[in-house]
Amino acid sequence: MSQRELWERYKKYLCVCPSLGFTLDVSRMNFAPAFLDQMREPMRLAFVAMEALEKGAIANPDENRRVGHYWLRAPEMAPEAGIGRAIRDTLADVHWFAEEVHAGRIAPQTAERFTQLLVIGIGGSALGPQLVSDALGGATDAMRIFFFDNTDPDGMDRVLAQIGDKLPETLTLVVSKSGGTKETRNGMLEAERAYLARSLTFGAHAVAITGENSELDQYAKKNSWLRTFPMWDWVGGRTSVMSTVGLLPARLQGLDIDAMLSGARDMDRETRQRDELRNPAALLALMWYHATDARGAKDMVILPYKDRLLLMSRYLQQLVMESLGKERALDGKAVHQGIAVYGNKGSTDQHAYVQQLREGVHNFFVTFVEVLKDRQGPSLAVEENATSGDYLLGFLLGTRRALFEKGRESITLTVPDVSARTLGALIALYERAVGFYASLVNINAYHQPGVEAGKKAAGMVLELQRKLLAHLHGKKGTAGTAEQLAAAVGAADEAETVFKVLEHLAANPDHGVTRTEGATPLEARFSVP
Repeated sequence: MSQRELWERYKKYLCVCPSLGFTLDVSRMNFAPAFLDQMREPMRLAFVAMEALEKGAIANPDENRRVGHYWLRAPEMAPEAGIGRAIRDTLADVHWFAEEVHAGRIAPQTAERFTQLLVIGIGGSALGPQLVSDALGGATDAMRIFFFDNTDPDGMDRVLAQIGDKLPETLTLVVSKSGGTKETRNGMLEAERAYLARSLTFGAHAVAITGENSELDQYAKKNSWLRTFPMWDWVGGRTSVMSTVGLLPARLQGLDIDAMLSGARDMDRETRQRDELRNPAALLALMWYHATDARGAKDMVILPYKDRLLLMSRYLQQLVMESLGKERALDGKAVHQGIAVYGNKGSTDQHAYVQQLREGVHNFFVTFVEVLKDRQGPSLAVEENATSGDYLLGFLLGTRRALFEKGRESITLTVPDVSARTLGALIALYERAVGFYASLVNINAYHQPGVEAGKKAAGMVLELQRKLLAHLHGKKGTAGTAEQLAAAVGAADEAETVFKVLEHLAANPDHGVTRTEGATPLEARFSVP
């Protein structure tokens, strides 16, 4: 295809969102002219399903739940007046609480005011807030933000070391809808210990974001935490960034959450249009359907040409893969759906994996994210008539062309800047695209049975560890191999898991387990002296 033909295709298929300054270019996706006509009826049904979801229909039949994250930025659309009122009241509470903290009227136990913020959560309770913080934060933030987003002890130690002597000035947010998420519970206990080591009362520095009467809600009330903010049953973790999960840490950091909500609200409005060529979320979903043969045949590579959007691919990994990675369709048939997502940032990607994208295995399609505004104020001319930002655009367009020359498909999403309004619109765009695509392939985008299965399996491992420790402490000084110990605790079929657990126990001083070398690693013997 010549450059002239590409230009004509660009003009024909360019989707423009005037209210937000967004454009979506799908001209380098090689769909046939009849594709959009063929998809018109499936897309009509997807629009109907999305409209029903927004009106309060049960959109998650497996858990009999409504899905209401769109109401968070348009509470007037909530199906019940009480829900809309709760959204508005909670937003007002977020603003009030942040103002009180910033003014020092809500203050820590021994310091004048809170200057640091520690957010403890995992998955949707961390990825969204991390994206917002990294994309919009800067040197003038009201509070410096840190995250515990895993149950890795060394990772938590590193964060606490970065906070250092400012722990007495640190407000901690613990985020868990159920209150029973083990990674978050562990992070909370680690943080609590750090405060106690400084002779500080954890509750005087702690806020919960959780479901009503959850384990965490009860713990926070019992221990006189500063405040509890709600997480509603109709908001899923991966779509919770416009709820207190994302808004409270962002507001405490000093970011413009009203602008973020406004951008999301305007994108929602743009993506309710029934004309696919004017609806960027519908067009994205259709391009995913085309590129992956409607069955995840290709990966989605996200390449934002902006440092502030580095975490966008990590955020979209959960939003897309947890939503679309499903074994069964809504009718119960096995479908094994999903789209793998990965990415980096431009032009760093050109020195990493673009070589493979251009010349290696053809198992992907690319989304380039172009940001028009380079920085606040003018830029240095690094050579005649060219700034660093001009080079960034040159690399984006050059990479796009180089991929197209090899038959590699790409989408280009252009946004005006990285502002709170633009970021809110970006998040809303992908939330809506995921919903549309899920309808096109007939799956439930709003549950995550695979995640729950992993949690259950982890629980089994911990229960097996408890049995091993009870046995070893009951027979102190008696050593056994993994196979022998597995049999001793009635888990002969779990010898491999027992071996891995024993290796970990022996590598750490916490449980008193020692390891004696054998002729091979598998013949090592373990005991409690």
